[in-house]
Amino acid sequence: MAPSRIVLVLILGGAASIAHADDESDNVAPLFSGDDVLAITIEAPFSRIMDDRSTDEEHPATLTYTDNEAGEVSVELAIRTRGRFRRQARVCPFAPLRLDFRKSSVRGTVFAKSDKLKLVTHCRTGSNRYAQSLLAEYMAYRIFNLVTDRSFRVRPLQVRYVDSEGEDEVLDVFAFVIEHRDQLGKRLGLKANDATETEIEMLDAAHTNLGSLFQFMIGNTDFSPIRTSPGEPCCHNNMLFGETPGQILAIPYDFDQSGIVNAPHGAPNPRFGLRNVRDRLYRGRCANNEHVDTSVRTFLEQKGAIYALFDEHPGFSNYTRRQTRRFLDEFFDILENPKKREARLVRRCI
Repeated sequence: MAPSRIVLVLILGGAASIAHADDESDNVAPLFSGDDVLAITIEAPFSRIMDDRSTDEEHPATLTYTDNEAGEVSVELAIRTRGRFRRQARVCPFAPLRLDFRKSSVRGTVFAKSDKLKLVTHCRTGSNRYAQSLLAEYMAYRIFNLVTDRSFRVRPLQVRYVDSEGEDEVLDVFAFVIEHRDQLGKRLGLKANDATETEIEMLDAAHTNLGSLFQFMIGNTDFSPIRTSPGEPCCHNNMLFGETPGQILAIPYDFDQSGIVNAPHGAPNPRFGLRNVRDRLYRGRCANNEHVDTSVRTFLEQKGAIYALFDEHPGFSNYTRRQTRRFLDEFFDILENPKKREARLVRRCI
């Protein structure tokens, strides 16, 4: 962590709210039943955690937050770094984290039904560009939430990191947690599928095409709904749910290499010959072309809400808003023009 005392504050709130139809269900974890910003404090040996960057060794930590009725609530957990690319110190001096809660500690709290959660962090302290990119990545998840509830939910946090072994080192920054796959599976009534690979015919065609159009929208080529790296579960930046042939869901996550996020470390897949992450390339499957029109209508129906995510959120700079609006304009111009839609989507399928 950075020396001395550092306080960074990102103003949050104001983004378009998402109504979740099943939030009254017992299958929804309390943490992911809303999208208001939750302010928390985590105390842990962060200097040691960031030095070690182990994906195996967990460190004890305490998380506190204020409940309107119960007052200050404290829960025990363990923390370790996670990920591959962003876990490298040269990429992110402050690595992404995994929060491993003690079940007995979270009963009756907002973290009830939560166990191992991915915390997406700010990467570089004091960098406004990284702060803007992190907020944009959170919004990428929100966009997919708008077009389908069969997606990973996220919860925004304002995190005060206190180094338990440092000299009053404090960071106060934006972060967000991602719904665990078991939470998502329970909400959808589907089991996570641990297959090492699959075929496009095994997947739900309509949902897969919706995901392909979403990836095109955000300018992402760092994914595959059917393949992954050797030794890794399927699939690359997608998780499979269900086992019925033709109905398996490939649900995307991890969008830091996308154009809408435009992170300083972002880069397109080199095999595609794209100049930068702002160049879009459609990676939808030809077998699913019959669903393109329906997918397009779904995005057009949410056009206003998608723009509102960026236009109405005070955390974005005016520059980021302008650049994002231009990027979204290019996408919706393709969708609203039948000739461009045919050329850029239907004829570019794989």
